[in-house]
Amino acid sequence: MAIQFNCVSSMLILVLLSISSVEATLDGPCKAPIEIQVEGTVKAPADPGSFKEPKWITFNRIENFKLSGGGLFDGQGTTAYKREGCKNHDYCGSLPINLRFDFLTNAMIQDITTKDSKQFHVNVLGCKNITFEHFTVSARDESPNTDGIHIGRSDGVNVLNSEIKTGDDCVSIGDGSKNLVINGVTCGPGHGISIGSLELFKNEEPVDGVTVKNCTFTNTSNGVRIKTWPGAEPGTCSNIHFEDITVTNVSSPIIIDQKYCPWNKCKINEESKVKLRNISFKNIHGTSALPEAVKIICSATLPCENVEHADIEITHSGPTGPAVSQCSNVKPKVSGKQNPAPWSAPIPAKPTPTA
Repeated sequence: MAIQFNCVSSMLILVLLSISSVEATLDGPCKAPIEIQVEGTVKAPADPGSFKEPKWITFNRIENFKLSGGGLFDGQGTTAYKREGCKNHDYCGSLPINLRFDFLTNAMIQDITTKDSKQFHVNVLGCKNITFEHFTVSARDESPNTDGIHIGRSDGVNVLNSEIKTGDDCVSIGDGSKNLVINGVTCGPGHGISIGSLELFKNEEPVDGVTVKNCTFTNTSNGVRIKTWPGAEPGTCSNIHFEDITVTNVSSPIIIDQKYCPWNKCKINEESKVKLRNISFKNIHGTSALPEAVKIICSATLPCENVEHADIEITHSGPTGPAVSQCSNVKPKVSGKQNPAPWSAPIPAKPTPTA
């Protein structure tokens, strides 16, 4: 059963006790600001078969919206992770997303926790000026396709002073995203903060203006990353800035991967058609779990343009040697301290796929 609220006036909802909830949607437009306070735990049905669509709680087409209260949305997804097609293939696209924010304008999501979603914890689509502050995501590191916050086709998204532990990207940034700020996020476990993957599908929109700063990554598979598909659709990604980043035991702290090809489902022998320009990595320091601390793999047909590396200090201690830096199809501007030394190792003929 699904619950749908059609919004016509100002509303304040208090959830004070632990409850179980089927699919629920709050639909705008509304005639006044909406504030929802959740105090306690809201639980989704554990059985994925209870959902007719890939969503659980949805807020749609609302202006001046606030969700707060310190409450927790528990997707009870641990049984879903064992499904065929999830566990074996790391793909759970038909499973419900804990929280969807669709086409909101001027929204604040504050002091809220999402736990064990069956798919993405949060999906942000078509929003303008939405902020997540003191937001928490909690899921096991082996939970597949459980991105913390996925952002697409939105303008002015802020993720501030938040903690994300999950089995996929802590924050993933899809096509059409612009003017994003991610500041003060703690990520780990997870796959890091990723732009992309981009241009797998036709008619994807450009990504423009993303700043990731003052973030900490611990025991993640990636740190800060841009990923695009080879041999797929054309597109652009520009004005991307990563700065003041701390990494601890991160497998790939800095990565541009224009040969992104999970599950070998791509045209790996072709080049990416996505143009990357105006990208900076500044003041990134810490430790790498693998020797390849820096990987910049750009497209041979559309080389990366205006890439800057400043004050990089990433070390690795292990039997395979010190940290190294790999680079192809780019001539970056380098300044300040550089450890590993720029481009100190060749790119393998077949780069190791990243998650």
